[in-house]
Amino acid sequence: MLKSKTFVKKTRSGKVMKIVREHYLRDDIWCGSEVCSECKQESGVLQKDACIESNLCSYPHYLIPDTNVVLHQIDVLEDPVIRNVIILQTVLQEVRHRSAPVYKRLKDMLHEKEKHFYTFTNEHHRETFIEREPGESANDRNDRAIRVAAKWYSQHLKTFASHEDGLKVVLLTNDQGNKQKAEESGLLVYKCEEYVKSLIANPELVDRLALSDDDKNEITSAKLLFPEHLPLSRIQAGIKSGCFLQGTFRASRDNYLEATVFVQGEGEDSTEVLIQGLQNLNRAVHQDVVAVQLLPRNEWVAPTSVVLQDEGIAKDDDDNEEEEEKLKVTAAEAARRSTGKIVGIIKRNWRPFCGMLNVSQIKESTRHLFTPADRRIPRIRIETRQASTLAGQRIIVAIDGWPKGSRYPNFLRNKQHFIKLFLPFSKEKETEEEVLLLEHDVPHQAFSQAVLSFLPKMPWAITPEDMVMREDLRQLTVCSVDPPGCTDIDDALHCRDLENGNLEVGVHIADVSHFIRPGNALDKEAASRGTTVYLCGKRIDMVPALLSSDLCSLRSNVERLAFSCIWEMNHDAEILKTRFTKSVINSKASLTYAEAQMRIDDTAKNDDITKSLRGLNKLAKILKQKRIEKGALTLSSIEVRFHMDSETHDPIDLQTKELMETNSMVEEFMLLANISVAQKIYDEFSECALLRKHPAPPPSNYDILLKAAKSKDVEIYTDSAKALADSLDVAKVDGFPYFNTLLRILATRCMMQAVYFCSGMDSDFHHYGLASPIYTHFTSPIRRYADIIVHRLLAVAIGADSTYPELMDKHKQSALCNNLNYRHKMAQYAQRASVAFHTQLFFKSRGILNEDGYILFVKKNAIIVLIPKFGLEGTVFFDTKDKTIPKLVFDEEGPTLNVEQHTFRIFDKVKVTIRLDDSNIQHQKIRMALINPVIPGVSVPVPDVEPQAKKQKLDH
Repeated sequence: MLKSKTFVKKTRSGKVMKIVREHYLRDDIWCGSEVCSECKQESGVLQKDACIESNLCSYPHYLIPDTNVVLHQIDVLEDPVIRNVIILQTVLQEVRHRSAPVYKRLKDMLHEKEKHFYTFTNEHHRETFIEREPGESANDRNDRAIRVAAKWYSQHLKTFASHEDGLKVVLLTNDQGNKQKAEESGLLVYKCEEYVKSLIANPELVDRLALSDDDKNEITSAKLLFPEHLPLSRIQAGIKSGCFLQGTFRASRDNYLEATVFVQGEGEDSTEVLIQGLQNLNRAVHQDVVAVQLLPRNEWVAPTSVVLQDEGIAKDDDDNEEEEEKLKVTAAEAARRSTGKIVGIIKRNWRPFCGMLNVSQIKESTRHLFTPADRRIPRIRIETRQASTLAGQRIIVAIDGWPKGSRYPNFLRNKQHFIKLFLPFSKEKETEEEVLLLEHDVPHQAFSQAVLSFLPKMPWAITPEDMVMREDLRQLTVCSVDPPGCTDIDDALHCRDLENGNLEVGVHIADVSHFIRPGNALDKEAASRGTTVYLCGKRIDMVPALLSSDLCSLRSNVERLAFSCIWEMNHDAEILKTRFTKSVINSKASLTYAEAQMRIDDTAKNDDITKSLRGLNKLAKILKQKRIEKGALTLSSIEVRFHMDSETHDPIDLQTKELMETNSMVEEFMLLANISVAQKIYDEFSECALLRKHPAPPPSNYDILLKAAKSKDVEIYTDSAKALADSLDVAKVDGFPYFNTLLRILATRCMMQAVYFCSGMDSDFHHYGLASPIYTHFTSPIRRYADIIVHRLLAVAIGADSTYPELMDKHKQSALCNNLNYRHKMAQYAQRASVAFHTQLFFKSRGILNEDGYILFVKKNAIIVLIPKFGLEGTVFFDTKDKTIPKLVFDEEGPTLNVEQHTFRIFDKVKVTIRLDDSNIQHQKIRMALINPVIPGVSVPVPDVEPQAKKQKLDH
C-alpha cells in the first residue's frame, strides 16, 4: 500500500520544485511475539511467558513505553528485571532526535538478547500508521500513534490468549492527558512510577526512578547558604594574576567546619591555607582541586582546638552558628595562620562513597541523610523510597550536586547514579575489609585474563638467552632477612672479604622488570595499582602471585634473576667503587629478623652466612652513625602486631613491634642502594629520572613540638634537620624515661609527606628526613611500581636494556608520579584503618581494660591519650553541655586545659578505662574515660576487669 504527499518548494535560485514523498505501508510486519501464529516468520523476541511479579499486573504482559518514559526512565528500563518491551518506531525516532546518549543506550538494549526488547515499525504497518490531523501538533500526533499501536497489539494478541488472564499489553506514560485518552480507548495504562512500585519482588527499582522536575526543584530551591562558585575562566585569570591560589582541599577528621588547602610550590615554598567556617569551605569536598582566596591579615585565624564532628540528626541549613562561634573564640586566642576561603572548584574528586543511611524521623518521608564511613566526607542528602529496606545496611552512593542553598550535597539519582546495596551490615572481616578498600580507593579486583596472559608460561627456568647480559653470582653467600611469614622477598644481601683487604657488599633486588615489559596489560595494571597494600592478615598485590610470591621472590635455594648494586668498601664503610649489574643469584637462606639476630649473637656459629651477616651488621652501624652525623632524623612511631586465631582469624593478642639490630642493618643497605641508584640515573637522565624527596616542614608545623618541649623546660631547635636531630638526642627529663620517645613521636607528626617526582619538573631534590641530597626507590619492585621504572632507567643507563618513549618523557613521568603518590597515600590510610578495625575486634572481646597512658595533645574540650602498651590513641572528651561538669579553661599557649582546678598538659601521665563503643553501628570506636587524676564529675570509678577479659589476658 502506498501513501504519498505532494508539495512545492521554492529553491534559492527562485525556481519552483515539485516534491513527492512516498510512504510505503505493509500488512506483513511481524509483531515479534512467540505466541503469534498469524504473522510469525522467525523465532520470537517477545517471550510467551512474559511474567514479572507485580501487584498491578498479575498476568503475563508486554510493556510499551512512550517517548518521555524512555527519555527519563532509561535507568529503569536498563535493569535486568525489565524484559519483554515493545519499542515503537515512533518512540525510537523521537528519542533519536532528542537525546543521542539515551538513543545509544536504547539501541544497546535492543541488541541484548536477554532483554527481549523488540522494535515494532508501526509507522509502516497498514493498521497502525496514522496521518496527522489538521491543527494537531506533532507531539499529539505521536501520542495518538503510540495509543493506536498499543490498541492494535492488545487486539492482535487477544486472538491467541487461551484464557481471561492471558497475555496483555501495558502502556507506560507519565503524561496525564495521554493516560486519560488511553483509558478512554480501553487500554491498560499506568504511570511509570506506579508500575515500578508494583514490582513487589524488586523494591530496589524504585530508587532508579528519575525525580520529577517538581521534586528536583523542591530539593534545590532554598535560600542562599553558600557564595556562588566563580566560573573557570575567572579562576584561571585569578591564579595567573596571583589573586587566587590553586591547591588540594583536605578536610579535617576532627572538625567538620575546618580544612586546609595544600598549595604546591617550588622547593620549600609549598604552603597550607587554613579554611574555617561553612561559608568559607563553600561546598568543597575532600581531595577536590580548588581555588582559594586569602583573607585580609586581620581576618586570619588559628587552627581550632575544638573536636567537632557532624553527627546525629540533620541540621537546618542555617543551624551552624553555635559551632562557628566556638571556632571564632578559639581563633582569637592563638597564633594566626594564612587563612582563606574557597572561591571555586577546579576539579571535583567525587567518587562512590560507602556508608549507611540515617533514616528520617518524619514518617513517610523520602528524604534522608547518608553518612559516609570516611569522616572527611560530608553527609549526603538522598531521596529514597526504600529507607526501611536500606536501614542498617552498607550502601554505596555518589554525590550528584551541591546547590548553593543546601546544607548538604545531594544525591538526585540522575542518569548515572543510583543507590547500590553493598552488603548486609555485619562485623565480619570480609565485609569490613571490602568497605575499607573501597573507601580508600584501593584497586582490589582479581587480575583479568588480559593481565594474566602476559605472565611467563610454566614451568619457567632461566635460559641461556637470559644469561647473555647477566653476571653469574650464584656462588655468593647471599641471604635475605625479612619479617616473619614474608613471601614477597624483594631483596637479599651479601658481604665477603676481598683479597686486597677490603670488603665487597652486595644488595640484590628481584628483577621484576624482566617479567613486566613496558606498555602491556600487566604493566598498565601494575602502574594503575602503584603499590601492594598490606592489611592485617591480608595483602593486596600489585602484581599477580606467580610473580610476587614465586618467580620474583628471592627465596632460598632457588635460582632467581636479580638486579645487583655492588660496592667495594673499606672497614670504615667508605665506598671505594660502585657497580650495577643484572645478575643471577641463589640465596642460601631466607631468614627472619629474629633468626638473623640470633645468628649474629651466637658466638658458637661461624658459618659463611653468619660471617656475612656480622660483616653487614658492623658496616651498617657505621653507616647509620655517619647518616645521623649529617643530620638524618631518627623519629618514632608505635607499630603493633596482631596474633591471629588460626580458625577464626580474629586477633587474640596485640603487641607493639620490637626492632632489632637486624632491622636497622637491612634498612641501612637499602638506603645506601637507593641513594647510589638515584645518583646514577640522575647522572645519565637529568630530565627524566624518577626520584623521591622529603620536603622540609614549614616552621608552623613545629609549634606543638616546641610547646611540648618547653612545658618540660627542654629546648628543641628546628633550624635544620641536623639541629632537630641533635636537640632530640639530648632531650631528657629526669625520672621520665619515656619522654624522649614521646617527643620523637610528636616530631614525626610534624613531618611532611615524602613524594615521587620527575627530576626534569623540579629543582629541589633534598630528602629532609634522610639528610640526603638525592634519593629514589630501587629496592622493592615487587610491591612498588616506582621501583620498576627506576630499574628500567638503570638498565638503560648500564646498557642492559633498551629505552622506550614514555620512559624519556618528563611530562608522562610526572603524571605517573602523581598517581603513585596518590596510591601510596591511600595505601597508608588503608593500612591504618585496618589496624584500627582489628584493634576494635581485639577490645570487643575484652570488656573494659584499665591502662596507663600519656597525653599527646590538649584540645579545648578534650585530651588525646596515647597508650604505649597497645600503640593506641583515644580521645577523652569533656562534654561542655553537661551541667555537672565544671567549666573548662583552655590556654592555647601551653597548651593546657584546666578542669576543676586540675590542669592537663602534654605528656602528662594519666590512667584511663578503654572499651569498645558500638552504639554507632558504622563508626564503632575505642572510648576512653579518665580514672586518674580523679576529678569530680569527670573521672569514672575504677571498673573491675570482667572475668572473661581476665581469663583471656592470662591465656595470651
